[in-house]
Amino acid sequence: MTVDEIVRRVSERSRRLASGLPVATPPLGSDFSLNGVASMPQVWRPASVLVPLVRREPGLTVLLTQRTEDMPSHAGQIAFPGGRRQAEDVDAIATALRETEEEVGLTRDFIEVIGTVDQYRTGTGYEITPIVGMVTPGFTPRADPREVADVFEVPLAHFLDERNHRIDSRVWQGRERRYYAMPYGERYIWGATAGMLKNLHFILTAGA
Repeated sequence: MTVDEIVRRVSERSRRLASGLPVATPPLGSDFSLNGVASMPQVWRPASVLVPLVRREPGLTVLLTQRTEDMPSHAGQIAFPGGRRQAEDVDAIATALRETEEEVGLTRDFIEVIGTVDQYRTGTGYEITPIVGMVTPGFTPRADPREVADVFEVPLAHFLDERNHRIDSRVWQGRERRYYAMPYGERYIWGATAGMLKNLHFILTAGA
């Protein structure tokens, strides 16, 4: 898949979502999609993440972070840069760009936002808006040591190959929870991050 085709598909999805036009339903809407959990949070806290697609040779990569082990939630997990919306953020894009700069030192002058895609709700009560952006090489990652233990990249082709998608499970709060996982080498990419990548795979390969 070419970069132009990726931009076209994400931009079109974003346009249709913003206009309220019908779109094909993505595989996952939340952490609850693969689990028959009856009770969900009554109030969702807005958050945004950047899905950074870095223009590398020979192909695009996805920039990801590994959270520090002492974080109060999702400690040690692999995530997109992003976080909770703050009062000063004018919209979801502003949240994603601000958080990305704070967490990994990637400034907005290296980022071309190409679209806002389907929201994803987490078991911890966040409603996440993924913002897809094309990233120009030349930046130097600078991880915030309070939140980010590592910054790394994975070829986008890994996530577009459905053979790398699997459903795993573990016991959480006394019951079995099923979730997508897309391991890459020693990196265990799972949960909400894998769920949003599953939706991106759908948008780029099948979704309208």
